[in-house]
Amino acid sequence: MIRLFIYLTVLLLSAGCNILSGLSEYDPQNENDSSGGDTDTTVKDDTSSGETDSTINDDTSGWTPMQFDTPLCVWNQAYQENYKPDSIGDILEGAENCYVLLDVFSSSEARDAVAPIKKKNNVVGCYMSVGTCEDWRDDYAEMKPYCVETGWNDWDGEYFVNETTDALKEIMFARIDKMAAWGCDMIEFDNMDWALDDEYRAKFGFSVTGEESIAYYSALCDHVHGKGMGCMAKSTAEGASNFDGGTFESYPEEMDWWEHDYLQEYLDAGKLGVVVHYAESDCSGILATYQKEYGDKVSFICEDNTEQGYLHF
Repeated sequence: MIRLFIYLTVLLLSAGCNILSGLSEYDPQNENDSSGGDTDTTVKDDTSSGETDSTINDDTSGWTPMQFDTPLCVWNQAYQENYKPDSIGDILEGAENCYVLLDVFSSSEARDAVAPIKKKNNVVGCYMSVGTCEDWRDDYAEMKPYCVETGWNDWDGEYFVNETTDALKEIMFARIDKMAAWGCDMIEFDNMDWALDDEYRAKFGFSVTGEESIAYYSALCDHVHGKGMGCMAKSTAEGASNFDGGTFESYPEEMDWWEHDYLQEYLDAGKLGVVVHYAESDCSGILATYQKEYGDKVSFICEDNTEQGYLHF
């Protein structure tokens, strides 16, 4: 009986030592780590190869939003209204710490200028019409089936988009991919409000609905973000809360014609807000008017009647 008691006592003491030994080795940080090391739950962006993983084109993992706390001077090679736009040579000489809009599909000169323009701390925006087919573009034959047959009288050679099919999106994705490869910082979406205009809809009979057009340009912006670039809206901000700023065109007889909140909300959020004003004899006065309306963060460029070209502020 005594021997049995001694034997049981030895067993209990041995078990207790093993439990204490196990507690002393317990590390709560490794509780769920079966590999014995720390588990890293962060998403890594591997750019060491210089290539973008095509599987993330439709999210925003490649884009870090810019913050614009002060207005930028603006240069514009893409928009020609009454006079010649800014030339590449003038931009290379004069633009510094500015927003520069280029039509990089227009010439190799424009594409080759992206890198030297960026070296002077400029933000390079690249032009793309998302609401029209342009018959001078290399991909016009591919886009033509998705556009109306009647031309837009305001601009020769342009036809409004009729259907926003997946095939059309792929054509636009290919454009975006090229602009990313050429080094653009942002892409400016021209004619993005085409399907939201009741007069155009009545005249041209679009098949696409307003809701479908918003889904279309939102998808394009997601692809832009996935390529590490920002999106600039044009003349509207409807359904464009994921965009990184907007450009609004102004005329002496049509100032501030858009919904006020479209531009104001971009500015209040620290995004880029640009007014391009045309055919003006008092550009400084127009800038003062817009600053009074929107605050001093608004960026401004003005087509001057005397100089017959853009003035940069």
